[in-house]
Amino acid sequence: MSEAVERESMEYDVVIVGAGPAGLSAAIRLKQVAEEEGREISVCVLEKGAEVGAHILSGAVLDPIALKELFPDFIERGAPMDAEVTEDKMLVLGPAGSMTLPNFTFPPLMSNHGTYIVSLGNLCRWMAEQAEAMGVEIYPGFAAAEVVYNEDGSVKGVATGDFGIGRDGQRKDSYTPGMELHGKYTFISEGARGSLAKQLISKFEIDKDCDFQKFGIGIKELWQIDPAQHKPGRVMHTMGWPLKSDTGGGTFMYHFGDNYVSLGFVLHLNYKNPYLSPFDELQRFKQHPDIRPIFEGGKRISYGARAMTSGGLQSIPKLTFPGGVLIGCSAGFMNLPRIKGTHNAMKSGMVAAEAAAAALKQDRSYDELKAYPEELAESHVYKDLKPVRNVKPLVSKFGAVLGTMLGGFDMWMNTIFHFSFFGTLKHGKPDYATLKPANQCTPIDYPKPDGVVSFDKLSSVFISSTNHEEDQPIHLQLKDPDLPINVNLPKWAEPAQRFCPAGVYEVLTDDDGSNPKFQINAQNCVHCKTCDIKDPSQNINWTVPEGGGGPTYPNM
Repeated sequence: MSEAVERESMEYDVVIVGAGPAGLSAAIRLKQVAEEEGREISVCVLEKGAEVGAHILSGAVLDPIALKELFPDFIERGAPMDAEVTEDKMLVLGPAGSMTLPNFTFPPLMSNHGTYIVSLGNLCRWMAEQAEAMGVEIYPGFAAAEVVYNEDGSVKGVATGDFGIGRDGQRKDSYTPGMELHGKYTFISEGARGSLAKQLISKFEIDKDCDFQKFGIGIKELWQIDPAQHKPGRVMHTMGWPLKSDTGGGTFMYHFGDNYVSLGFVLHLNYKNPYLSPFDELQRFKQHPDIRPIFEGGKRISYGARAMTSGGLQSIPKLTFPGGVLIGCSAGFMNLPRIKGTHNAMKSGMVAAEAAAAALKQDRSYDELKAYPEELAESHVYKDLKPVRNVKPLVSKFGAVLGTMLGGFDMWMNTIFHFSFFGTLKHGKPDYATLKPANQCTPIDYPKPDGVVSFDKLSSVFISSTNHEEDQPIHLQLKDPDLPINVNLPKWAEPAQRFCPAGVYEVLTDDDGSNPKFQINAQNCVHCKTCDIKDPSQNINWTVPEGGGGPTYPNM
């Protein structure tokens, strides 16, 4: 578009991008401090999903430590705690059988005693209600598309994306320009691999002194199963089959509510075989003789996928930049062996809020909130992450079996002696650099879906309620449109057509297999960000689509 557009702007004390657990906790804590001190702090939260919770995907088993700090009376307030955990089980699967690992072999930090099985999307919806009652302005359906800067280079706020731009880049009759939201401080809470966080990390080089961030893909299905198979409060994890020992990952099954089971498959994105398909590994998992009976006779209700941070303590970047902060999974506070990050994300938002409130009280703006990382380092977040910091690199280096054993030993040493023989290990290389050439790997023959417990990608995307306005610019941008066919296809058999869990990327050919073309089905995108992370050529750039587009997850 050649015409310049003058945007309207709105002014706030704090602008928060993302209505997830971290962003909402920050907004609520800002209002709590304002009420405690008898002053006003204006807070705005932008959410790209059509509603709060629409894009929230997690297990989830919630450690309530941060929620209790935010709302000591969260139960009385009606927080949607679906079930308190009553049973904790870990299985090691082989192709035809399983072995249960006794709970006493795990350090206490791995226990789920006192935790709750929840729908994180519903929890965020509830938190949004609390926030709005306190005066927080929440705008769902508005995607923050770019960062706005002051003349001195500090962050001034963000701008929402324009509405009504056609795929050809021209304005339609429905065109509405985006709006700038200016804040004295801007909180980035987009979740793992957010588009604005990626820009800010690069611009301010805030990751120069930390290790590579590592990621996993979490694929989730929500089932309503036969009541005879339902065990309210049961938490079950598995490791082993169908993954090989050189591939990290596992599954979770959480029983809650009206015969519901949250089924999740987590795969570390540093896997090596370009023929591996995370989606198809989940479908194959459900065919295991110990697992299939749980889902037979049940109904799959919803499906989704999301990247998750897994680098741990050594991969957390500098958390501040002039005019703002990173909070939640934009920074990466996931405890990988516990498969829990919500409590840490919430606490990061709360600590950042307190730092911003103190700065505003001193009439400061657009500077770095140095109190935030200092206070966070003394909080339960770092106490949670420090004992598990070597689990991920040990699994990556030594494989699932030996690496898990060494990781367990290291967690025990940290728990008992507050010491590690390994110090703090490095991750080695980023996830996009781990694939072997296709000619060094064996293609994987996945079984066809049976329509009973296993399914195909397109029927899965359908029940994610994913929707995008088709006549809009493709939000999955290729730096070089020829590279997928000229480089990725001959070298890695173009892995995007397999690592994407939504069938977004295809290689189309003529009937004789000639004349390959790379096709992007952007309307299928469930916003997992895996393509942005795993593409071996780093040719795919995930950007926000028109606001409100994407999945709509119920009870996920």
